[in-house]
Amino acid sequence: MNLVRGAWKILVAIKDGLVLIFMLLFFGLLFAALSARPNAASVGTGALIVSLDGALVEQPREADPLAGLNGGEVMREQRLRDVVRAIDAAKDDDRVKAVVLDLDRFAGGYPAAVGEVAAAVGRVRASGKQVLAYATAYTDDSYQIAANASEVWVHPMGGALFAGPGGSRLYYKGLADKLSVNIHVYKVGKFKSAVEPQTRADMSPEAREANQALYSAMFDQWKEAIAKARPKAKIAEYLTAPDAVVTGAQGDLAAANLATGLVDKTGDRLAFGKRVAELAGARNGAPAGTFKAIKWNDWVASNPAPEGGDAIGVITVAGEIVDGQAGPGTAGGDTIAKLVLDGLANKSLKALVVRVDSPGGSALASERIRQAILTAKAQGLPVVVSMGSLAASGGYWVSTAGDTIFADPGTITGSIGIFGVIPSFEKSLAEIGVTTDGVRTTPLSGQPDVMGGINAETDRILQAMIEQGYKRFIGLVAGARKLTPERVDEIGQGRVWIGGVAHQLKLVDRFGGLNDAIAEAARRAKLDPAKVHPVFLEKEESGWMKLISDLTSGGGEDEHDWVDTPAGPDAYARIAGERRLVLAQALGDARRLVMGSGSVQARCLECAGFGPATPAREDRSLLDLVLARLFG
Repeated sequence: MNLVRGAWKILVAIKDGLVLIFMLLFFGLLFAALSARPNAASVGTGALIVSLDGALVEQPREADPLAGLNGGEVMREQRLRDVVRAIDAAKDDDRVKAVVLDLDRFAGGYPAAVGEVAAAVGRVRASGKQVLAYATAYTDDSYQIAANASEVWVHPMGGALFAGPGGSRLYYKGLADKLSVNIHVYKVGKFKSAVEPQTRADMSPEAREANQALYSAMFDQWKEAIAKARPKAKIAEYLTAPDAVVTGAQGDLAAANLATGLVDKTGDRLAFGKRVAELAGARNGAPAGTFKAIKWNDWVASNPAPEGGDAIGVITVAGEIVDGQAGPGTAGGDTIAKLVLDGLANKSLKALVVRVDSPGGSALASERIRQAILTAKAQGLPVVVSMGSLAASGGYWVSTAGDTIFADPGTITGSIGIFGVIPSFEKSLAEIGVTTDGVRTTPLSGQPDVMGGINAETDRILQAMIEQGYKRFIGLVAGARKLTPERVDEIGQGRVWIGGVAHQLKLVDRFGGLNDAIAEAARRAKLDPAKVHPVFLEKEESGWMKLISDLTSGGGEDEHDWVDTPAGPDAYARIAGERRLVLAQALGDARRLVMGSGSVQARCLECAGFGPATPAREDRSLLDLVLARLFG
């Protein structure tokens, strides 16, 4: 009996110890999170550190609260409109003595988004305020932003190399043949290349022609932007014969960058910090290279979007368009439709701006969103579409609901075409001795039969449905853009266009960003654009989920300690990291196309080639869902 009592006391002591440890951890994490929360009141004088860590996006995805617990690096996302607004706010604020661009961990963004941030940096520089950029290794995207700075710094063991748009894409026909998988494709549009990875071993001549034109136009815009920002930089040699430039400098890339005017100074983070301290002041009693700094999160919190005047609703259609519900960063048809309808009912909106940043997806979900937007028009509200980096395929389908369409010259749009893909496995099963049989009462009994094979009648019906869907798409565009169906078909066919060409083709009306669209919506509502404010119709992230995510992803780090901030990767490490992400993204794409939704798709494959490579997110684990239920 004494043995049992002793064992019980030990178990109770273990339980009490675990409870105590859990409570200490919980309150420690809570204190750390509260300490790290943005504090607008704490903004003093110094250098504003713009840490563009991660990818630049229109709408950040919902944070995975457990992603950082395994010690791996978590891809962070920066909201474009917050970045641009915060940088612009630095122009005329006397507390900001200089602006520091920390591009060491910048993962890039789509051309239009990167261009917006670069333009904002240029506006600060034009105001006479010093802007200093730093990175260990510059990419095309990070350098486009840095080129607008007053001083461009690079680590002596780093440098800038430019790849330009383009590269390899995976094609799965050979794999499908080896596995004896029969890929049934139903599509309209000779340029609709989203299905080609499933049906070909290489790029079709039509896709190559369209991609060559698109990529060349994008690259020309990038070169023009660099030339405008740094007219004395000798960048042409890096683009035509990079190997000659680097070998000519005995492999010292940073020295070659310095000699050709791409960068102004070389130095590590310590040397750079000392230079910033000359402009913003050094911190008393702090290590060398530390300067008076304004934390980015505090600065963003102290410069919120305007709130006075009449309300202009802004609904964001960002990411892949999918059926049903979805979190931020993915455009769930039902979710966005509900946000629009709730906003119309509860927000006293005077107009609606539709911000589209999507390569498309489900045609049915795109139509669901379009119908919700048409509800605003039925209530007499002006509707203005603002295209972000992407508004292609299903993204353009949604855009047809607008009274007028704004786009950036670098917006990727068009891709007017639809498709459907259904794999069947009758040959694969036969090779391992599995066959199918049964009785049928009609030609469609059991069809489409992915195990026994899809018959000719079903093939004809599915193709006819796709063709009808394409005619509907053509009709929507023709009616919205006041073009003939024949003309829309001519410029459609699944071809992707850059914003500048889309404007010439009358697929968009005007050039401008989100603020321009909001101002136009105000004018159409007979309001003074200076006396309105945007109301963003979107689901706010749960405070608990954001707290956990910030703690596990390093969101609470002290941004004052410039020298102690981990340095970014060199050229080799950055290239390796990007290739790993490309592979992960390709595997995710294959999984989605083969095993994902079987709905009719209005999706742009080419669009993925311009943005940051990010792996497809898998379904959330049971523990994630439990946490979301408890704290969301």
